[in-house]
Amino acid sequence: GEKLGNVSEIPHETREVKRKEKVTLETDGYKITMNLLDMPGISTKVDFEEFMDYGMGEEEAKVRSKEATRGVVEAINWLDNVDVVIVVLDSTRKPYNQVNVTILGNLEAKDIPIILVANKIDLAEANPEAIRETFPQYSFAKISAKEEENINELYSEIIESTK
Repeated sequence: GEKLGNVSEIPHETREVKRKEKVTLETDGYKITMNLLDMPGISTKVDFEEFMDYGMGEEEAKVRSKEATRGVVEAINWLDNVDVVIVVLDSTRKPYNQVNVTILGNLEAKDIPIILVANKIDLAEANPEAIRETFPQYSFAKISAKEEENINELYSEIIESTK
């Protein structure tokens, strides 16, 4: 229930890894303590002009683009030190795209367990089943982070992945 990072409609709101240590998770009669990382989204493209579409001036957009790129590199470097990765996908968008396939392929190549999370299920255009059907080989949970819906489903997947 505690926020670790900011949320915004502007891409790359999280531009550096944030760490919360000794987070205890209890569900389904199990309890684990873990260190949690909120990492920048790993992207194959960070373009300053995209930020300008959200009303930023050119200089501010270039600074944000540089910070976002640095954050992507930092996130990739952290992957050597994690036990499980939770990949959050927007369930209102088509899941099969270059970015998702690249990210999931790289995680799989590193042999890191993956939990796919279909977020934004509270929206009318959400289609979480498209994510499950596109990537059936991964653990899966569907949630609304905003509405805190189905969070225990995600917690159960996290517990299951640590057994």
